[in-house]
Amino acid sequence: MLNYFNFERFHQDCILITNDFGRFAFLTDNQFKTFVLEAEKSSKGMEDTASLGDGEIQKQQELREKLKKKLFFMSREEALLKSDLPDFLRDMKGYLFSSTSLHIFVMTNVCNMACVYCQAQDRASKMSGFMCAETGKKAVDLAFQSPSRSLTFEFQGGEPLLNFDIVREIVLYSEKTKGKRDVLYTMVSNLILLDEEKIGFLREHQVHVSTSLDGPKALHDKNRIIRKGGSSYDVVTFGIRKLREAGIFSGAIETTTRYSLEHPREIIDAYLENGMHEIFLRPLTPLGMAANDWEKIGYSIDEYLVFYREAFRYILELNKRGVFFRELFSVYFLKKILRHYAENYMELRSPCGGAIGQMAYYYDGSIYTCDEGRMISESGDRSFCLGDVDDDYDMLMTSPVCRTLISASIVECLPGCETCVFQPYCGVCPIVTYKMEQNIIPQSSHGYKCALHYGTMKMLFEYIRENREGELELFKRWIEE
Repeated sequence: MLNYFNFERFHQDCILITNDFGRFAFLTDNQFKTFVLEAEKSSKGMEDTASLGDGEIQKQQELREKLKKKLFFMSREEALLKSDLPDFLRDMKGYLFSSTSLHIFVMTNVCNMACVYCQAQDRASKMSGFMCAETGKKAVDLAFQSPSRSLTFEFQGGEPLLNFDIVREIVLYSEKTKGKRDVLYTMVSNLILLDEEKIGFLREHQVHVSTSLDGPKALHDKNRIIRKGGSSYDVVTFGIRKLREAGIFSGAIETTTRYSLEHPREIIDAYLENGMHEIFLRPLTPLGMAANDWEKIGYSIDEYLVFYREAFRYILELNKRGVFFRELFSVYFLKKILRHYAENYMELRSPCGGAIGQMAYYYDGSIYTCDEGRMISESGDRSFCLGDVDDDYDMLMTSPVCRTLISASIVECLPGCETCVFQPYCGVCPIVTYKMEQNIIPQSSHGYKCALHYGTMKMLFEYIRENREGELELFKRWIEE
């Protein structure tokens, strides 16, 4: 019998097929016709493909074995009894067997920067709130109600260092009450207020730090503006060095504005100059200030993909010259494509990670499905509010908001997604869809996020198929790091 599959013409002489186990194959037209003929026979209850009947698959032993290994067809006995099949599916959907593991503490909505693309603020936002110790401790208690034994507590803002005393209290309270749980602490910061005292605490409690580096100094300073003046590039690069010297794990993400599109190589070089060997290239998300000023700093996904492909091409050049450097957004896809394994990356889950994978505790004690959910609340829209820190975990998980978000993010059921060849590797963000289309269910195919994911995977499969200069082996190195 034939396993369910999706397909798309990839080139004039090539068709790509994929299945729910994350396997894929490139077929010629003749091979695909044979493949479909076997599917038709199977659907009509005719002779099993595994019995080597009269179909073309019998005449193409090598192709048949290849497709069999990739789980595109199997005998009925194998489909019912093969013990490996649940494990293969679990590798692609393992995140569904865990509960909420990422807990985001929004320490304040006040920030000492005015980034042109800020997603957490818009012109309607009132920057005045700070989380208190009582709210933080209630959030910790609620997070510990999650059945997950391994949790990540992420401190965000605004700028969390503006409320560092409460960050300290939350970490100490968590360490005191966590029991046998494993808790990883991370902080997203612009590093302006970083000092030796804070560095000492971060080092003592092994707090990972993530910051933003948008490229060379002129570009970075244009994107990320300090309210009181000065070069944010100088601040962040100095902070990265101080964290590295202290042995604190630190990373950075890049956000692409219209100003960035002409500088893909310079952006990569800026990371190398600052001792980094990976980058997360990130397009603008149309939330907050980015949405307000889209005409000025925004672009189409086609424009972004031109930038992304050039940056990716340059990264491959560096690797071929012996400089190890990888692009992290592609790595999440490549692990699914090449290793058939899905990491718990919230935006590429089906259903998405909102509520069941992550929750965001706002400074005032209200709880949102995710970081994007609380970002929308800054403009007064609380559609994605699950409850507050006085509720219990089970109540939040069974709330109408949680159930609706899950239903709206199962890509196997969404119009246009269910037949897409890249569906096994993809995910959707109902909140971005809601912001752009006023509906959590996509109303048109190839929307903003869809076009981004589709374009990225199309590029990766092109490299995999052609494998001109050992790109496939390089990708395998990236996903094993």
